[in-house]
Amino acid sequence: MSNLSAFDKRLCNELQTGLPIAERPFAIIARILKSSEAKVLTRTRALVKLGVIRRLGVSINWRAIGKASTLVAAHIEQKDLKKVASAVNKLKGVSHNYLREHHYNLWFTLRADSQKGLDAILKKLSKRFGATFNSLPVVRVFKLDARFDAASNGKRLLPATAKRSEAVSSVCSPLSSVLRHLCSIDEQILNGLQKGLKVVKRPFNFLGRDAFENYDSLIHIVEMIHSGVINRLGAMVNHNKLGFTVNAMFVCKANKSRTVEIGEKLAAIGIVSHCYERKRFKGWPFNIFAMMHGSDMADIRKTVERFVKKERITSFAVLPTAEKLKK
Repeated sequence: MSNLSAFDKRLCNELQTGLPIAERPFAIIARILKSSEAKVLTRTRALVKLGVIRRLGVSINWRAIGKASTLVAAHIEQKDLKKVASAVNKLKGVSHNYLREHHYNLWFTLRADSQKGLDAILKKLSKRFGATFNSLPVVRVFKLDARFDAASNGKRLLPATAKRSEAVSSVCSPLSSVLRHLCSIDEQILNGLQKGLKVVKRPFNFLGRDAFENYDSLIHIVEMIHSGVINRLGAMVNHNKLGFTVNAMFVCKANKSRTVEIGEKLAAIGIVSHCYERKRFKGWPFNIFAMMHGSDMADIRKTVERFVKKERITSFAVLPTAEKLKK
């Protein structure tokens, strides 16, 4: 944090808000910051070199294109953790894997082409390691906005706002049944964006062979944003470098009559990046999940204490992240 100037922090926030979908997006960012394109490019490259920005890329809503996904929880004995985590990390559909302080200590996200495919993967894991891998699929999205305020010293995330390159947050919306069929151009674009954009004047030029194809690709990107396929196109940051050195998953039980109310209120808390309603499994009573971030676990616990007291929640748990196994 000591390496970042006030300008760097403002730039980091703007890049998280989204890279403008234009031929020269850094020039637009420069106008917003009342600076020059050259300075924005230079400082963006510096943020990448410092590790503050992990990549300039895309976050994809896989459900919007018909893929199945879920959060998986398992209790793994300490002696088996290393080999199980290694096997999970090698699965093609695993993007995040965490060790958490709880009886259910291994938590990872899993994606497959279908629900049948998900079930087969989990069944195979259970048989291989003699443990139950429990699925917790999303029922409703309250918030999905992992943007960290670089100027807050790890105290708050960026406030919700209309984002330049992000579909409007589906706050309090059940999962949509409307799917987008990806054409070959869409697929090529998503594959390219997942690899990350270079910090150059025209970062989208690799998408086409000439000016016409580049412009057409930008139209496809905008369409995928509006249809909800692309959640965000911008800077993905290393939040530890911005002072957010701890995080925890808060879970609670909400009755059907209060599920939406509790989810909305949780999503509005300044340290919450993700908030969902998820299906339960036998022995797991909690249906509301929220990821909380900060610089001190004590602050997160105080936030939880205030929330559960105010909302009269009696069944809840806080699961701090013990180790990041894959991200």
